[in-house]
Amino acid sequence: MTTPTNLTDKIIPNNSLIDEFLNYVLTIKGYSDKSAQAYRYDLIIFFRFIKRYFAMVPQSLDFDEIPINDVTIDDLKAVNLGILYAFLSYSSKERHNADAARSRKVSSLRSFFNYLCNKQKYFLPNPVTELEMPKLPARHARYLEWDEAVDLLKGITGRHKERDFAIVTLFLNCGMRLSELTQIKISDIKNDSLRIIGKGNKERTVFLNHACLKAVNRYLAVRQESDSPYLFLSQQNTPISNRAVQHLVKKHLASCGLNTDEISVHKLRHTAATLMFRYGNADLRSVQEILGHQNVSTTQIYTHINEETLRDTLNQNPLSQFESDDD
Repeated sequence: MTTPTNLTDKIIPNNSLIDEFLNYVLTIKGYSDKSAQAYRYDLIIFFRFIKRYFAMVPQSLDFDEIPINDVTIDDLKAVNLGILYAFLSYSSKERHNADAARSRKVSSLRSFFNYLCNKQKYFLPNPVTELEMPKLPARHARYLEWDEAVDLLKGITGRHKERDFAIVTLFLNCGMRLSELTQIKISDIKNDSLRIIGKGNKERTVFLNHACLKAVNRYLAVRQESDSPYLFLSQQNTPISNRAVQHLVKKHLASCGLNTDEISVHKLRHTAATLMFRYGNADLRSVQEILGHQNVSTTQIYTHINEETLRDTLNQNPLSQFESDDD
């Protein structure tokens, strides 16, 4: 979920039911602060919408000024499926939300009302039971081809080449997120296993292949002495920042002629997943575990099928050589 930025620039309105729900997703579900903030944003918009929908405030009152502290269970109990779709229509027409943004709002509403109705049992029926998710266009993740990835690794030079090479190698082999890489501690590496703390503080183990182990060991051999427990250090001998990693990756991408407008740190994660499928004959569940995806549907966007694969598949059909006797 993407956290909107406009909430950080103004006083965030409060509602006890929203706060109660967010406490649940943070402490019980283990969601990240960023996800909780996105939920809060969506629910604030929804609460303001139903106050206007139910004529609880003057129509002349600016939407962003509508208070939500007085929205109660009784108000939410009056919400039905038609009102939910009216909200999504408002999000599209008035707030110009794209499919992805409206899909996120549906997810927020589902989680919120499922909590109210199924967990707390405040009321029934649950209005989101039949709420459908907007159909999203198929996503095609941009990634590096195998030869581009090789060129990137071969082109890494400079004062911190061992560190940068290890960073890019981990991205391309393990498919970890930027925030996961910068938080790696030396103690997280045990033989060939790497402990990663992912989204929602969920822990997973990734096994390091030969290239990763060799790259990390070469970096450790030249790593400056430091009391810092973190693996990757900046020039100032402090834990390397997300921004610094983004900068160095962009620099090395540019040096080997790759388009830095199309390829980013996150696209290296896409590349790792794609290479696992295309050349490693990896199964979907294994890649899901390696990447730390909660839902397998997220992993499926990396299962690119190219024209050559389609042609080979059709040619392997046992009937591909059958010809009519009339020919």
